Amino acid sequence: MADFHKAGLLHLKEGRVLLCRKKHSTSLLILPGGKLEPGETAEECLRRECREELGEVEVSNLHYLGDYESSAAGQDSKTVKIALYAGELEGTPAPHSEIGELVWFGPHDNQALLAPSLRNIIFPDLRRRGFIEHESY
Repeated sequence: MADFHKAGLLHLKEGRVLLCRKKHSTSLLILPGGKLEPGETAEECLRRECREELGEVEVSNLHYLGDYESSAAGQDSKTVKIALYAGELEGTPAPHSEIGELVWFGPHDNQALLAPSLRNIIFPDLRRRGFIEHESY
């Protein structure tokens, strides 16, 4: 059983994936989203967390991609289970709350910057399934 249960957003624009870098706890890039609150669905969590982390944005056209389990970013002894959704953002995302920076990650960017869940599990699976086209993700 995972230590953390989260919902994450895969938002693609011009061949790049929107990722976040927190102000504290880890410098690794993570998906927009966050921890589910008691009684909250993954979709509700994702909408709430995106507003908290990305500002005046609305999530639309959500499509469930699957659940992924991996070691947590910056906490190798802990595991995270991520309910991943593809979706669109209406509005212009900007870093808020605990998010220090937003990064549009592309196929030629340094994979060492990615959280283990993205680098080792999520991106390889999405590439295999055709959601991400580039071999270097």
